[in-house]
Amino acid sequence: MLVLVNLMLFAQEKSTDINVDINKNNGGNWYTSPWVWVVGAAVFIILLVALVGGGRSKSTSGSGEKVTVTKTVRRDEI
Repeated sequence: MLVLVNLMLFAQEKSTDINVDINKNNGGNWYTSPWVWVVGAAVFIILLVALVGGGRSKSTSGSGEKVTVTKTVRRDEI
């Protein structure tokens, strides 16, 4: 019985050829590079400032002047 179990265990054994290949800075994923994150953050901040600053410049006149219109009605007496 033990010989039969031993034969079954050896039949399950596979070759253990392990190949670990780590390519650092050589054909890796583009999003793992730190400069990609820095450039992306800079573009995001520039777009955010442009959108927020553009909305603010339209709502304020900037000159500080106030225009007042006065109407005078005169009727001719006949």
